[in-house]
Amino acid sequence: MNRYHVAVLLLSAATVSLSTGSALAQQSSDMKSMPGMHMGPEAAPSDSATGKLGDLDISGGYVRAMLPGQPVGGGYITIHNSGKAADKLTSVTSSAAGKVELHEMKMDGEIMKMREIKDGIAIPAGATVTLAPNTMHMMFKQVKTPFKKGGVVPVMLMFEKAGMIDLTLPVVSAKGN
Repeated sequence: MNRYHVAVLLLSAATVSLSTGSALAQQSSDMKSMPGMHMGPEAAPSDSATGKLGDLDISGGYVRAMLPGQPVGGGYITIHNSGKAADKLTSVTSSAAGKVELHEMKMDGEIMKMREIKDGIAIPAGATVTLAPNTMHMMFKQVKTPFKKGGVVPVMLMFEKAGMIDLTLPVVSAKGN
């Protein structure tokens, strides 16, 4: 896999934050020059998906439009657990993709690494967990039709204790706005 493909793969799930400093200076410079790539954090769109499942309040759900040739899509959501017991987001499925994985991006020294979170994402009691660019996120693989701004992506979130909830995530621009 060449450097361009690695950059596209990383950026398709989330953007690289420039606030990490000079550790990514050359890499960030290369990725930043790619058309349509947004490098900073953004707020969830005003029409983002919301839902309630037991003690879980879900908000800020959206996905980004995919650029031509982009093999994967990125999705984001916020989950607040107002209950007294922890829960866990165990999986996500979508009819728009053959597979949806929970992923995490983080710095390892001077290298940005992305890995699948196979055991799910813990939602502690009384806590809010946000899946957002540059951190944890949903990665849509084997996408049937590339996500386009103005469209929607159906998802089913499965929680260990609360069960499952269906949401429809709006598609925002590839730039994140």
